[in-house]
Amino acid sequence: MLNSSMILFLSTMILGTSIVVSSETWLGMWMGLEMNLISFIPLLYKSKNMASSESCMIYFLIQSLGSMLMLISVLLNSSLVISPFMGEEFMNTALLLSMMIKLGVPPFHFWFPEILEKMSWTNCSILMTWQKIAPLCVMSYIVSNPILPIIISLTVITGAVGGLNQTSLRKIMGYSSISHMGWMIACMKFNNGSWPMYLMIYSSLILMATALFNSYSSFFINQMTNSSPSLMEKSLIIIMFMSLGGLPPFIGFLPKWLVIQSMIGSNSIAIMLIMAMSSLITLFFYLRIISSTLLINSCSISWNQNKKLNSSMVMLMITINASLPVIAMLSF
Repeated sequence: MLNSSMILFLSTMILGTSIVVSSETWLGMWMGLEMNLISFIPLLYKSKNMASSESCMIYFLIQSLGSMLMLISVLLNSSLVISPFMGEEFMNTALLLSMMIKLGVPPFHFWFPEILEKMSWTNCSILMTWQKIAPLCVMSYIVSNPILPIIISLTVITGAVGGLNQTSLRKIMGYSSISHMGWMIACMKFNNGSWPMYLMIYSSLILMATALFNSYSSFFINQMTNSSPSLMEKSLIIIMFMSLGGLPPFIGFLPKWLVIQSMIGSNSIAIMLIMAMSSLITLFFYLRIISSTLLINSCSISWNQNKKLNSSMVMLMITINASLPVIAMLSF
């Protein structure tokens, strides 16, 4: 239940992101990022237990480190007594590293799955969707950096390999998020105008997945078998995870298709192949979630008080995920 404090913190969190998106100066963006950080921490601490206090501390320290690096790079830019080109390159690289720390992009990704493991599904969904907007917006201004192709390759490989050995759904979604971050950065690098669309489609898929897990009270793969989903819910689980993996008939394939097209146009075939191969690995751990749900026909556990999703909501989610053919027909 939302109280007045939660509404205040949610409002200031949205305001902080809006300041970053609309700001014309680096210091304005830094201020927006700080507002966003300070507003999200009370939301994390809503359930007052050891896990939430740990997640607050980890999140605060990591984000503060990123903010300090950003502030230092902006302030030092005007005072460096070197050539203007070198000063600009140093600032761009330091800014890029600070945003990578904030987003949990490899090699600074270790905090991201760990902090997700200590959160509720609602906070997980906010961290994987809304909290990415501001740092990605800052990163989109510095996409000319020469180290970006290496970062993209490292990110998609880490996201794919990291999720292989996991049984926790929150960690799997965390590594999936890291993999999608690689695709979003590639979208910025090769077609800077379309990354908001990628983020929007990805965010809608994540919100659907977290709503599903929250309704089943599932935090591990084996708990998906306890929920005894109906045929329509099983269909939703298949379609949603296939869409997250980027398989063609579903909406999740659309942003990846655009990224692949722009990379072929830029003649970046090697990175594109690495990204496509890593997507196959992510599909493998999505299939593990799907198979664990589908192989059990019926299961009833007395202590499992799950809240079933509304059938109209399930139908809406299936329609959104399967809307790619309609979009493709309308675009021609």
